[in-house]
Amino acid sequence: MTYDTGSTTGAGAPAVSDRSSLSVGSNGPLLLHDVQLVETLAHFNRERVPERNPHAKGAGAFGVFETTEDVSRYTKAALFQPGVRTEMLARFSTVAGEQGSPDTWRDVRGFSLKFYTAEGNLDLVGNNTPVFFVRDPMKFPHFIRSQKRMPGSGLRDNTMQWDFWTNNPESAHQVTYLMGDRGLPKTWRHMNGYGSHTYMWVNAAGERFWVKYHFHSQQGLENLPNDEAERLAGADADFHRRDLHAAIEGGDHPSWVMSVQVMPYEAAKTYRVNPFDLTKTWSHADFPLIKVGTMTLNRNPENFFAEVEQAAFAPSNTVPGIGFSPDKMLLGRVFAYADAQRARIGTNFLQLPVNKPKVATNSYTFDGNMTYEHTGTAPVYAPNSFGRSWSDETGPVVEGWESDGEMVRSAYSLHPEDDDFTQPGILVREVYDDAQRERLVQTVAGHLAGGVVEPVLSRAFAYWKAVDAEIGERIEAAYRAGRTDDSPGAGSDEPERAEAAVADAVTHAG
Repeated sequence: MTYDTGSTTGAGAPAVSDRSSLSVGSNGPLLLHDVQLVETLAHFNRERVPERNPHAKGAGAFGVFETTEDVSRYTKAALFQPGVRTEMLARFSTVAGEQGSPDTWRDVRGFSLKFYTAEGNLDLVGNNTPVFFVRDPMKFPHFIRSQKRMPGSGLRDNTMQWDFWTNNPESAHQVTYLMGDRGLPKTWRHMNGYGSHTYMWVNAAGERFWVKYHFHSQQGLENLPNDEAERLAGADADFHRRDLHAAIEGGDHPSWVMSVQVMPYEAAKTYRVNPFDLTKTWSHADFPLIKVGTMTLNRNPENFFAEVEQAAFAPSNTVPGIGFSPDKMLLGRVFAYADAQRARIGTNFLQLPVNKPKVATNSYTFDGNMTYEHTGTAPVYAPNSFGRSWSDETGPVVEGWESDGEMVRSAYSLHPEDDDFTQPGILVREVYDDAQRERLVQTVAGHLAGGVVEPVLSRAFAYWKAVDAEIGERIEAAYRAGRTDDSPGAGSDEPERAEAAVADAVTHAG
């Protein structure tokens, strides 16, 4: 984009001045008919769209995904056929903090991807952990509110956080990740990503499979110690944002290898844990990783607001060969994420360049705020008799599954080994080493010492004793003794071991 000398109004006319307002004499009152001043101030008042509620603080970059392996036996999706290269956008973020919050607060990191495929956009919304805090979308707004600010003081509150977590013990697996080393990744480049949810893949023959997505950082896995993260929060609140931009600008293009776990369709019915429960992982011994391809980020956005802040990710964006699953959190997000973008950006957020698919569209959604793409005088209804095509697929849904039963409000039916504490206990005992366990103890004890009050405090001790009796006792002892100093350096290979060593132990897989 090039610019001639001088500026214009938003309507394209030459602007008179970007420095001086129109006034009656040099010292006189300003005039309402100074169009440039009025438009400048009015637009400034509307310069920010509402920030995301969760995942407000983040950044992103563009790149390419290349399918290097043949997984066509599992999916007919065009982007996952051998040799296909697909343009993409990735956005990384924290969950709880606002736009201006530090990158290095202890938090789960968002890991959202948009693939501009030949069949339309595919979005994956995930995190740097393979599980989540809750498994029913009804709880999601309550969880997010518990991690944000008190209604009275406007301050974040540790008691509120632990009150929610301990009243919802399904959170234990994710909280164990959060309070461990992965709660403070060194950079976005040095963390793994996960689709977290269970999705369906369908091949050309119509065979169905359940899958989980894994993205392993090729930069290695590195984390921050508590004291360094705290220092950086004050020294450079944009540390992670700056690191990603500088690395790509300098030609150091970060990459991740994408693999999937594949579960046969029928196996889900009898697997020892509910494979659609977002608080659980699948054992790698049962379902080993299958490599698919490589994601490389090689281009920074030209304009942060237009290409990152207005980027809209929603799991409702899917393509042929990829479907949903009975994962309740996924099904809730299929509606909620796209609707959040409609509220935040506008009705026609998909018409913005960063969200617009690379392929032609023929949608029967019309009008609304800021309509740019339109269909002229073509019929706006279907079926029609005037040549505009429409869809009318009937019969069984290829990406569907069977369901039969009464309408109920209920938790998932339990599988033989479903409980809330087995997998986080394995994470603590069999994945973390002694140093990581000590850091976990000090981190949790320090967090509880940050103002957590009764009855939540006692419940938090019981929560950790249910995860692991010894760790729970050590956390309580550290709290009582006031031993809550920051732990030493936290860089480790824990995520890699989490995905290998624990494959043989019950159901944990990192």
